[in-house]
Amino acid sequence: MKLLLHSLEASLALSPVGVAVELPDGARLGDANADLRLRFRDRMAVVALAMGEIGNVGAAIVEGRVALEGSMRQLMTAAAALLKLNPTHEGAATGWQRVLLRARSMAAHTLSHDARNIQFHYDLSDDFYALWLDPRRVYSCAYYRTPDMSLAQAQEAKLDHICRKLLLRPGDRFLDIGAGWGGLLLWAAQEYGVDATGITLSRNQHAHVQRLIEERGLQGRVRMQLLDYRELQVEQPFDKIASVGMFEHVGRSQMERYFATVHRLLRPGGLLLNHGITSGGLDNPRLGAGLGDFIERYIFPGGELLHVSTVLHDMARAGLEMVDTENLRPHYARTLWAWSDALEARQDEARSVLVAQHGKERGEKALRAYRLYLAGCALAFERGWTALHQMLAVRPTGHAEDGVLKGAQSDYPFSRAYMYEGPAAIH
Repeated sequence: MKLLLHSLEASLALSPVGVAVELPDGARLGDANADLRLRFRDRMAVVALAMGEIGNVGAAIVEGRVALEGSMRQLMTAAAALLKLNPTHEGAATGWQRVLLRARSMAAHTLSHDARNIQFHYDLSDDFYALWLDPRRVYSCAYYRTPDMSLAQAQEAKLDHICRKLLLRPGDRFLDIGAGWGGLLLWAAQEYGVDATGITLSRNQHAHVQRLIEERGLQGRVRMQLLDYRELQVEQPFDKIASVGMFEHVGRSQMERYFATVHRLLRPGGLLLNHGITSGGLDNPRLGAGLGDFIERYIFPGGELLHVSTVLHDMARAGLEMVDTENLRPHYARTLWAWSDALEARQDEARSVLVAQHGKERGEKALRAYRLYLAGCALAFERGWTALHQMLAVRPTGHAEDGVLKGAQSDYPFSRAYMYEGPAAIH
């Protein structure tokens, strides 16, 4: 233990921000005058900190075995300095491990398991999420088209960016897979005049969007369904499909089936915009340093991230042609810090909401978990441990004469100009 403590003291001295550490026996390490303070009641948590297992330290904070004082931004700066290895370089899976991971993924992503996992996260409390999301409750990466945008403006810019990429037109049959609290679904209907269908597994989100549809008089051309994407059956395929912040929940074992389902639901020539978190590492099944375990346990049970190259491989295997891919990783770092700062500013309200709904013990744990999750994810996107890709794909018609350009085989004009300049840029 002495060697570990010496190593920890040396690491603390290298941290860009001061850190005061109090051990279970009352001994102190680090900067005694630091604003960031960690009081350990558990020796194993001290070992985790010394070993750079910051995700396990986070779990100890959630469970009340480590008391935290200080800002999330200070904590993440210190956490990055205390890491021993890049979390994307740890634990590359061997051949047999990949087989086991796939088997575990297949068992975890049944219809009933996925429904429970989604409800665990998204049905925590609508009032809680409303405290730190934008007014539309868009719970995905914003798009800071200009540096001076507020979070609310950047979320609207993201919704419009997606609609532009999809070339949405009045009357288009539009599907939003994993529609959340309805931000994109309603934006597409109201701003672009589409006939919109959304699906979700969250009961809270379903009820919320149903209320908004009725309040805005959109019953005739907007609908929200409570069901799994694998269960959706339609008589007529959709012209355009968006999936935003959803395919992270699909699982590696289900990815080919997911894109095959999208292919079935999309008409020939139609467009898909798949927007989601991807892994920063090629081979690691989850983030190391205990970070992946923390997310699985407290935030997204069943969530699995794949490298963008793997996602594009599965997309192509399903018969979808990728025509444009954009990495919005820095935008998500800024989005997450905006969420984190908002939650930090309203901690007392958040605690009251969660305790009232879930009881003191679970409510307090949930608040600690989300504080660490939002700031920790901001750090992960800043450092490139995770990324965010928008992948635009088409279902080819198979006919060279179709499309704006001869050989296009789709609605896509094979020029990015329209995304930024509007329909007039299509020649």
